[in-house]
Amino acid sequence: MYEYKFIKVELKSGWKGKTPREDYHEIIEEYARDGWRLVQIFSPPISGYGVADFYEIILERENKRSF
Repeated sequence: MYEYKFIKVELKSGWKGKTPREDYHEIIEEYARDGWRLVQIFSPPISGYGVADFYEIILERENKRSF
């Protein structure tokens, strides 16, 4: 069995468009040290301005609990 973690990364508006509020590379590397594996970076449907408001990082790791 696997367990999953979903991390929402908000985007901020700037003169060059929207950019992540946090460095998603660092987020992925931090969780990888704890055994999490990147599954996908998901971008939801776009807002009225043609750009998403956030990304969602989807991670998985083998469940350490025994059944």
